Amino acid sequence: MNSSLWSAGHTTHLKIVAVSLIASIAVVIVGINARLDAGPTAGIESGPAVVKAGTAKTYTDNGGATIR
Repeated sequence: MNSSLWSAGHTTHLKIVAVSLIASIAVVIVGINARLDAGPTAGIESGPAVVKAGTAKTYTDNGGATIR
């Protein structure tokens, strides 16, 4: 068994490539099949959130000082 990739044989490299390919395919499949909502119609049944604008607010004030 080779402990270094520099001196590893072709079969060791092939095993590493095969394992990484299988792992990446598994991650892609899990990512595609992941669902964040409860079902396919969960977002359709509840309407979109509507945010209405209120009156303008003043959070800061310079106290009447003039900056020149």
